[in-house]
Amino acid sequence: MKQKAKKMNHPKKNYQSQKRTPIFVGLPMSRKLVLATLGCVVLSCTSIQAQINTGQITGADLSSEINAVSTMVPFLTISPDSRSASMGDVGVALFNPDANSAAWNNANLTFAENKTGFSLSYAPWLRQLVNDVGFSYLSGYSKISKNSAVSGSFRYFSLGNINFTDFDGNPTGSFNPNEFALDIGYATKFSEKFAMGVNLRYIYSNLVGSGVRTGIDYTAGTSVAGDISLIYRDEIRAGGKRHRFNVGLNLQNIGSKMTYSSEEKRDFIPTNLKFGVGYKYEVDDHNEFFIYADVNKLLVPTPPFVLKKYNSSADSIDPNTNQVALIGMNKNVNPVQGMVQSFYDAPGGASEEIREWTPSVGFEYVYEKIFALRGGAFYEARTKGARQYLTLGMGLKFESLTLDAAYLVPFSNRHPLQNQMRFSLLFDMSSLSDK
Repeated sequence: MKQKAKKMNHPKKNYQSQKRTPIFVGLPMSRKLVLATLGCVVLSCTSIQAQINTGQITGADLSSEINAVSTMVPFLTISPDSRSASMGDVGVALFNPDANSAAWNNANLTFAENKTGFSLSYAPWLRQLVNDVGFSYLSGYSKISKNSAVSGSFRYFSLGNINFTDFDGNPTGSFNPNEFALDIGYATKFSEKFAMGVNLRYIYSNLVGSGVRTGIDYTAGTSVAGDISLIYRDEIRAGGKRHRFNVGLNLQNIGSKMTYSSEEKRDFIPTNLKFGVGYKYEVDDHNEFFIYADVNKLLVPTPPFVLKKYNSSADSIDPNTNQVALIGMNKNVNPVQGMVQSFYDAPGGASEEIREWTPSVGFEYVYEKIFALRGGAFYEARTKGARQYLTLGMGLKFESLTLDAAYLVPFSNRHPLQNQMRFSLLFDMSSLSDK
């Protein structure tokens, strides 16, 4: 241990004084910008690590540094339908639940007006960068009694086509990475105001194909997870009007870790806590107004700042092959412990923990239950991913068919989600059977 400490305190060479040939010569401007940005991030992290090793920085100093929480299969966090997507990605406490409510709060289906419904949604994803990536969602439900409902859904994420080459640049084949999740759910009322729902989910992710590449045996990743959702409804009368309130909660993706290679490299899936409230005001017999607010928290450990080897070539590893955390906590824990730990393990302390709560708000105006205008906002802290955007949308119902559309407006220019659009078709099967 004394020898290691001595190596850590060994003075570093001053590489800044050495002249080197610029590494960006001959590269296209777009790649130069990307490499320059990555270089700044690396230099910043190196400087921070050096300050930590010498005791010149504390957790409070890290609260404003970029330290996003990453997980496997992030497609599970994409808003699957256009209605919620047009209202800032709210959905835990919606009024007028439909087939898409199975993804937001399965318990809400017990309050659905229609007995049976289906929905189909599609979004061309990252259309500013690529043209062959898309997200699809199919869902349906049926009320099997006055107080209970069953549901099912299938979400599919295609990442387009990737061409593989060898070290000499010769083509070796192509591959279409894809992911999907298959859900079944059940919900029941415990009273006229309170209901609970559960989902069981199978997750499949095949991003690299199967086989041995560069000495590593790759395979598709799989996991099993579940959701637990609650909703409470109430109303008050004031000024001759009814004011209705919803309070919803959904604990999503509680399940096992995933890997694409070996058991030692398993990582968390996006276990998430959603809490939301909704308010409904009936202006008159023809007009309704809704306001929603959600807050989300990933229940996944926050990456710590780790001890580096004396030459900064790699992370220091303890006898149990875990990274040595200088500030923060070890994230190599089981999923249950990770859920609990996620509330207090941020290396930047309480201020960083607060930034891991992501708020969103939305509103909806409905006329005669056939036409809807929607809007909302989603805000994620700069240090936790920087997804910040406004959303707009509308809905139109014609007999048993409803069409919803959503459009995303990022706060920043040249954003990957710029001009993002989504479309959903909902079918009321009860009205068709009645006819």
